[in-house]
Amino acid sequence: METAKKTISRIRYNSPVILTYTLICIVALIANYFTDGQVMQNLFCARNQGIESIYTYSGLILHIFGHINYEHFFGNFTIILLVGPMLEEKYGSYRLLMMIMITAIITGLLHIIFFDTAILGASGIAFMFILLSSFTNYKKGEIPATFIIIIILFAGQEIADMVTKNDNVSQIAHLLGGTCGGLFGFILESRQNKIQDTEKNNDELKYNTDMEKDNDED
Repeated sequence: METAKKTISRIRYNSPVILTYTLICIVALIANYFTDGQVMQNLFCARNQGIESIYTYSGLILHIFGHINYEHFFGNFTIILLVGPMLEEKYGSYRLLMMIMITAIITGLLHIIFFDTAILGASGIAFMFILLSSFTNYKKGEIPATFIIIIILFAGQEIADMVTKNDNVSQIAHLLGGTCGGLFGFILESRQNKIQDTEKNNDELKYNTDMEKDNDED
C-alpha cells in the first residue's frame, strides 16, 4: 500500500494542455456512446447548422474534441501524445493552446464555408504537430530537411487520397492543419532567433563597454 502511494505521488501532470485535451476527448467519446451519437452530431462537429444555431459557432472549436469511435481517437492521439509534450515543453502551454485553437477555427471555418458535410476529430491538430515538430532544430537562414521530407510525403499522400479515395476522412483538414504547423514553426522560430540575436548583441555590447572601462582605469 505504501509503495503504491509513493508510485502515485511520483506521477506528474507533465503536459497540462495535451493531457487535458486528451481527457476531454475521452469524455466526449464516452458521452457519445451513451447518447447514441447525438453528442457528436450536435456538439462536437463543425458543420453549417444555420446562422442562428449556436452549434454552428461552437463547432468551430469543439469539433477537435469529437471522434467517431475508439479507432478514430487512437489514430489521432497516438501522434498527439507522442509529439505534443515535446512541443508543449518547447513552446509553452499558452502558445501551444493558442496554436491548437487557431488551427481548429481555421479548419472548422473553411470546412463550413466550402463543404456541406460535417467534420470532427483531432487529425488536423495531429498534422499540425507533425509539421511543427520538424522545426525543433531550426536555425536562422536554414530550411530543415525534415520539413521538406515531411511536406513531400505528407502533402503527396493527402493529395493522392483526395483523388483516389472516397471516404469519410477529411484530407482538407489534414492539409490545413499541416499548413498551420509549418507557418507556426517558421514564425515562432524566426522570432526566437531574433530574440537570441538581440541578446547576443547586448552581451557583446556590455562586454565591450566593460573592457573599455577597464582600459580607462588602467
